[in-house]
Amino acid sequence: MASGSNSLMWFRKGLRLHDNPSLEYAAKGSKFVYPVFVIDPHYMEPDPTAFCPGSSKAGLNRIQFLLESLVDLDLSLKKLGSRLLVLKGEPGDVLIRCLKEWSIGKLCFEYDTEPYYQALDEKLKSYASVSGVEIFSPVSHTLYNPADIIQKNGGSPPASYQSFLKLAGQPSWASTPLSTTISSLPPIGNTGSFAVSGVPTVRELGYEDLREDERTPFKGGESEALKRLRESIANKEWVANFEKPKGDPSAFLKPATTVLSPYLKFGCLSSRYFYQCIQDIQKRVKKHTSPPVSLLGQLLWRDFFYTVAFGSPNFDQMKGNRICKQIPWKNDDELLVAWRDSRTGFPWIDAIMVQLRKWGWIHHLARHSVACFLTRGDLFVHWEKGRDVFDRLLIDSDWAINNGNWLWLSCSSFFYQYNRIYSPISFGKKYDPAGNYIRHFLPVLKDMPKEYIYEPWTAPISVQRKARCIIGVDYPKPVVSHDSASKECRMRLGEAYALNKTLNGLVSEEDLNELRRKADNESTVLDSLSRKKKQKLIG
Repeated sequence: MASGSNSLMWFRKGLRLHDNPSLEYAAKGSKFVYPVFVIDPHYMEPDPTAFCPGSSKAGLNRIQFLLESLVDLDLSLKKLGSRLLVLKGEPGDVLIRCLKEWSIGKLCFEYDTEPYYQALDEKLKSYASVSGVEIFSPVSHTLYNPADIIQKNGGSPPASYQSFLKLAGQPSWASTPLSTTISSLPPIGNTGSFAVSGVPTVRELGYEDLREDERTPFKGGESEALKRLRESIANKEWVANFEKPKGDPSAFLKPATTVLSPYLKFGCLSSRYFYQCIQDIQKRVKKHTSPPVSLLGQLLWRDFFYTVAFGSPNFDQMKGNRICKQIPWKNDDELLVAWRDSRTGFPWIDAIMVQLRKWGWIHHLARHSVACFLTRGDLFVHWEKGRDVFDRLLIDSDWAINNGNWLWLSCSSFFYQYNRIYSPISFGKKYDPAGNYIRHFLPVLKDMPKEYIYEPWTAPISVQRKARCIIGVDYPKPVVSHDSASKECRMRLGEAYALNKTLNGLVSEEDLNELRRKADNESTVLDSLSRKKKQKLIG
């Protein structure tokens, strides 16, 4: 029989002590508290078939970041006379066994809107309800409860950021100070027959260590998160005047943003505490920027995407997603792999993809550049395929935000001005005319003169030889001509938008195939005319 005096605190995200209502509730009136993290094979088991080291769900940089966050959490718990109990297996089965064996009366965990955790939580709730175990699962990963916003909006999520802001108002907890410290915790009880371990290393999970130059410079954990937060908000003027989408995507020695996103993703930093810190600064300065561009606005964007994702069935795919335009994307794995592996022949795009693979993080405008290039700008490859690459490589990859951004940047939802395209040549040049970012991440081009660094294929062969980089040999030729590819993308999107409007979004697979065939025929005719024109000029 469950004992009211034994609590289990299940950590998933929310890997912190500050502003952790689940942990506080677990400690309240309990004789023993068992802090548990479950190594989930679904997330952690090595996948030898993946295109880079990691599991089927995450690249090794993100797994490493998670393990560092767990080590930091364990150290913090040890200071309170407790520790993190690391178990392995399918979380639902492992936790049900814990509840039985440790006579748990209270199971506490942070509420999670992701479909995977929603299904897992249902399984635990149904076991708990018949076993007399109390469940406490508060919303503390986001500023608002997405379900509340959806209810306020009559049962469906708000369609735009502005309507979200109107509905959301001031968060209910914002005017009361959050609990930022825990002074003591009840001890851990007897763990019985469980194989409890400490936090494993990547090697103990079956991976090789990453090479130094393949390892993200960002270290996981609450201690690091709070240190970065202190450093970010120390410059009150910078916080007050923060204005997205401004900022330099080519700044890599000192990134032009806070780089707090991975810490928010894993809950090493509470978004509510971050919100209050920004609010305190805004109260003390004469003027500050406002949402959507302010720093506070960025946290609200996060909640907007969480809310829409929670209330939109099939949010992570095109098919069956009522807020997503149905578009006949190309199924071209060669182009996808060239983009993924930094072989498009466009140095700005390729350098960003190298940084993504090595660091697990890129500036938001760099994300915009490569996502636009893959989808509606040049290659017309399906946004779901780009989403999968980002989902694997980003240390801050977050189900709601990653899908939301790809829907946005591919002009599939939220943003529909498909004629506005990020140039893979001039956009980067605006920030970094000398091409230092490209030289750093693509050393093969380090000696290319700045006049040609963004378009090395235009350099005379004598210049290529001098730079020790022959295009087509040492560095690829461009996979497409940007001018003609972007024209073709606009044409394909225009036709898809017209069809979505005519059929009121109810576009079938056959409709999409018909559009594909039509666009391919038009493309073939245009190519043939272009070749004839060239031959005439030569003749």
